[in-house]
Amino acid sequence: MKVHEALRWASSFLEERNLEVPVSQILLRHHLQKDLTQFYLAMQDELTPEDQQRFMDDIQAYVNGTPVQHLTGVEEFYGRTLIVNENVLIPRPETEELVQGLLQRLAKKYRERTEVKVVDVGTGSGAIAISLSLEDLKLQVKAVDISKAALIVAKENGKRLQANVEWIEGDLLKPLIKANETVDVVVSNPPYIPISDQASLSPYVSEKEPASALYGGEDGLDFYRRLAVQIPEVTGDKGIVAFEIGAGQGEQVAQLLKDKLPNAHVEVDLDINGKDRMVFAEW
Repeated sequence: MKVHEALRWASSFLEERNLEVPVSQILLRHHLQKDLTQFYLAMQDELTPEDQQRFMDDIQAYVNGTPVQHLTGVEEFYGRTLIVNENVLIPRPETEELVQGLLQRLAKKYRERTEVKVVDVGTGSGAIAISLSLEDLKLQVKAVDISKAALIVAKENGKRLQANVEWIEGDLLKPLIKANETVDVVVSNPPYIPISDQASLSPYVSEKEPASALYGGEDGLDFYRRLAVQIPEVTGDKGIVAFEIGAGQGEQVAQLLKDKLPNAHVEVDLDINGKDRMVFAEW
């Protein structure tokens, strides 16, 4: 089977099942280890029997509910390639908007500072912490996660991308509170899906991504409540909080921060699709 024949077969196979047709190219390029230009130049090449079988097996695995990122082992985030697996949440484009919004605020608020201390809470794959560390070298970044398995992935990503991040195992901000440490910035994309929404999620999410990174209690706000209480214990008289939230949670999360940070200016930002997706607090 030639490359173009394998691509046509897979595309038709996925289209018949109302699945994402571009996955066929992603997986085939992954197995051939070719960039886009190389891939198009190889259309008439013959696949080895081994590559053909692995490709067909992966297409079937995708049809059966395995996310394409778990098949390739990687996902792109903020222009960089991150390792991902079943132990971490697959980074989403919306989270790139959170990073961008925070970097813009950091540039304005701490223009004169040579060092700014940041903590990323619930770091998962390390996407936020690594991006911040590499985009702004004056940031001293710590990243916390309660999952040992997630931290293994995050540390490997940090090592591969040469990001200067301190990785900490612990429950939200408790390690910093216990160590009596303070930071200038708290950023988090915590679990925010209400448990009641589980049935409506795609099986690619509900069955393949870690539940501990998805669900935030009955209304999805459990982690924001806990963080809102903890944040005043690790911040000083000047700071920034940046949260990613679920669509429709903006007003409630903003109020939680207003209650615990009465001097802060709190705003809800929309994502590229017009949904409330980020809450920022500055004081």
